[in-house]
Amino acid sequence: MNYLDRNEFNFEPSQKVIDAIKGFNPKDLCFYTRIYDEGKKSVVSVRVSEIYGVPEEQVLLAYGGEDILKNAIHYFLMNGDNKTILIPEFSWWYYNRVASECGGSFVMYPLHEQEDTFAYDVDEVIEYTNRVHPRMLLLASPNNPTGNSLTCEEIGRIMENIPNDTIVLVDEAYASFITSDTDYIAPLVNQYANLIISRTLSKFYGLPGLRCGFGFIGKGHDQFLSYINKYLGYNRFSEAVALAALESDEHYRRVADEMDWGRQLYKKELGCLPGFKVYKSVANFILIKYPTVIKEALMEALKIQDYKIKFMGDKGLEDCLRITLGRKEQTQVVCDTIKRVYNECK
Repeated sequence: MNYLDRNEFNFEPSQKVIDAIKGFNPKDLCFYTRIYDEGKKSVVSVRVSEIYGVPEEQVLLAYGGEDILKNAIHYFLMNGDNKTILIPEFSWWYYNRVASECGGSFVMYPLHEQEDTFAYDVDEVIEYTNRVHPRMLLLASPNNPTGNSLTCEEIGRIMENIPNDTIVLVDEAYASFITSDTDYIAPLVNQYANLIISRTLSKFYGLPGLRCGFGFIGKGHDQFLSYINKYLGYNRFSEAVALAALESDEHYRRVADEMDWGRQLYKKELGCLPGFKVYKSVANFILIKYPTVIKEALMEALKIQDYKIKFMGDKGLEDCLRITLGRKEQTQVVCDTIKRVYNECK
């Protein structure tokens, strides 16, 4: 089966990752790590601290970006009377489910369609945050499923103009597809105590099955750090593979560049067809508006070829497809199938 529906990785891991897996000593699993004796969480948090220039004690480490998200929402919504979180209108459905798990409520703020993209209205986000005064504000950059992002200047403007008791969580699961520049993270985290930036090895580094996420938090959250940290350390096999992935940026940057071929193909082949709109994306997926009259026939045609893509059901996006950017041959099959089914249904 060709899974192009959940933004997973259809390419090869880096050689360093493969070597780390093959070279791992199973006897290492017989013992806990000893790094917590040094007051550190993990060899991974130490390396992330070095790469990003953020003190190790402000580095978060968890069971995927999902775990950072869940721990943060649960902790901050369950402490105090304010249990409201602001989330983007078109975003990952899991955000509001996590809030409901801990008795929280969510308010949506708009994302705006602008020609062939979606966008945050930063002034509007600021206005909503000041008016609602939520315990948490969630920003996704790039946002899933719309593929649009925020600049570091826009994040800074939001932080500067909202209540400082609102915790802002920026979900950057797909951020490395935009740029390799991460120099903005340390200054933001150092300046704003109410900021959390969450990242993962699941997307750019192509290791969703490893379940390893990392992030950063502003100063002064010792209780939250105690809540999220693992006293006896982390999975030592995952640590070894994660370290290898973090040293493999060149390999994964080549993969990201190959994905751009897919973006251009969809734009060229489908963007000119009546009823279609191919939205800009800076992530490893692309959102495409399509004529829903072809939905059933397209689902069947893809099923016959063992392909899965995401037929959106979110309110306002019911006429959209979200397609993971896979290998060139996979992208070609999906693109050709959509065109063929469209022509047969005309």
